[in-house]
Amino acid sequence: MESYEKIEAVQRMQDYIEENISNSITLYMLAQAAGYSPWYSARIFKDLLGKTPFEYIRSLRLSLAAVRMRDEDVKIVDVAFDFVFDSHEGFTRAFSKEFGITPRYYCKNTPPIKLFIPSSIRDYYNMLQKGDNKMKEKSNVNTVFVQVIDKPARKVILKRAEKAAEYFAYCEELGCDVWGVLCSIKEALNEPIGMWMPENLRPTGTSIYTQGVEVPMDYKGEVPEGFEIIELKPCKMMVFQGQPYDDEKFGEAIDEVWTVIKNYNPEIYGFKWAEEEGPRFQFAPMGYRGYIEGRPVKLINS
Repeated sequence: MESYEKIEAVQRMQDYIEENISNSITLYMLAQAAGYSPWYSARIFKDLLGKTPFEYIRSLRLSLAAVRMRDEDVKIVDVAFDFVFDSHEGFTRAFSKEFGITPRYYCKNTPPIKLFIPSSIRDYYNMLQKGDNKMKEKSNVNTVFVQVIDKPARKVILKRAEKAAEYFAYCEELGCDVWGVLCSIKEALNEPIGMWMPENLRPTGTSIYTQGVEVPMDYKGEVPEGFEIIELKPCKMMVFQGQPYDDEKFGEAIDEVWTVIKNYNPEIYGFKWAEEEGPRFQFAPMGYRGYIEGRPVKLINS
């Protein structure tokens, strides 16, 4: 386990980059945020995140630029200047190197690409620490909001692992790039989700846990290499949403919702669990909205 001081220093650099991504950022500025020398700051950043600070900044800027071009009617040159590229040509070279296609082609066709979606280094190491130290049982949990929604027939683009049963095992097996590809799919019905697949939707030799994004039944776009697309039938989902929480406490927030689900009796409200109806899903944990997870149900009298 890395030292707490190094983790916090890299987190401060991540925070500084996020807050100033549209401005010029120098190594000296990052070093001031980290509280160490420029040389040491760059070293621990690369050690913990696998990219140099400027590789990280460039990938993040290009991914944010791609999302803007996907979702807005903007000029490529304006996007280039907004994300601190000196020229249209320089932006085109960097974009082509990062994604393998030109910005012009991307604007016209918007194929799935591998967006860079950085995660908090503090959250990552907190989760590792949580795995090393079993949490104490809590005598009470915060209020969890529950509702039943109707999911229409839809398709889901997903990438399966072989053994993963949860998020971190999935990332260890396939890497963390899957999420970035899913985030790039323009026709997505909602944000990407983590899913636990029931037996009837899980081919032999594939993992319980996977990641995907739902798209309309008439989706005609590309399916990224190594991914597949399957159909999901209409179903009802019982969705559980916890209270907002501090981002670094996402592990505790998930545990609280799971405790509620474990003890929840849907039959009181006329439903029963129906795992075969579709995948159980989770949205990416974000403190401002609380942890959200959905499980398939059906009416008892059906």
